[in-house]
Formats: sequence, C-alpha cells, structure tokens
Amino acid sequence: MTVAYVGLGSNLGDSKAAVSSATKRLAAIPGTHLLKKSSLYRSAPVGYADQPDYVNAVAAIETSQRPLALLAELLGIEALHGRQRTFQNAPRTLDLDLLLYGDEIIDEESLTVPHPKMHERAFVLKPLLEIAPGIEIPGKGMAKDLLENCQDQRVERID
Repeated sequence: MTVAYVGLGSNLGDSKAAVSSATKRLAAIPGTHLLKKSSLYRSAPVGYADQPDYVNAVAAIETSQRPLALLAELLGIEALHGRQRTFQNAPRTLDLDLLLYGDEIIDEESLTVPHPKMHERAFVLKPLLEIAPGIEIPGKGMAKDLLENCQDQRVERID
C-alpha cells in the first residue's frame, strides 16, 4: 500500500458538491481508502484568468493501485463529472491531479509526480499542509517552506 495525495478542483456548476462527490469516489477506487481530506479552499484561476474562482481541496489516500492505474481511475472520475478538456487551464467541472505517490519521482509521458508546479501553487500547498503538516515534496523541499514563496496568491479557506 502506498500513501498518495490527490488535488481536487472545480469551478463550473456546483463546485463544492463536485469536490465532495469526487472525494467519496476516491474512497471507492478498488484497493484504496481515504485517509484524510482537507477543508475546501477558494482560489483565483491560474493561466486563463477569465473564469470563475476555483474550489480546491487535497485528499490523502492509501492505495494498492500502481501510479498509472490510479491516474486512469482519476480520469474516470473526472469523466463521470462531465470533465471536458477544451484548452489548457480551461474552466472545469472537476479536476483531479495525482500530486504525490509515496516518495516516488515519476517522469513518464502521461504522468509526472510530484505534479509539475504543485510546489508553486498555494491552492495545492495550503490544503496539503492542512492534512500533512510535515510533508516534503520529493526533489523540491518541505511544503511549508515552498508555501512561503506563494504569499502573493489569493487562497482562502471556505469551510
């Protein structure tokens, strides 16, 4: 079993409900159970700015799924929520990102772990630190130190 961290985000439709539903579906992945879920956070969009704010969270799971199989499960959950990939950083009904998979560093065509740029995103680091205060991001450093470099990013806890 491996502890993995999944980032959840939504900014179309009922975003809070989508994140809540997706968290429940994470626990239903075969060989997986939910360890912890962060509070919900509201954040400004990154990249394409002409869209609504996001609702974000991070979940810790313990899983027997291998990384690519877990990614396939996450993509399936996104599809169940109507996720469409129209352009990079587009608004979305649900976004699930495999942030960390144990302490592994994975660099494959379809999967990079730690998730690229997670160490530069307050909307990932704040909820991650809520559920794993002493966590280190492999190859990047301690998450609490990395968050200090993101102080200019607007992220607020909403629950």
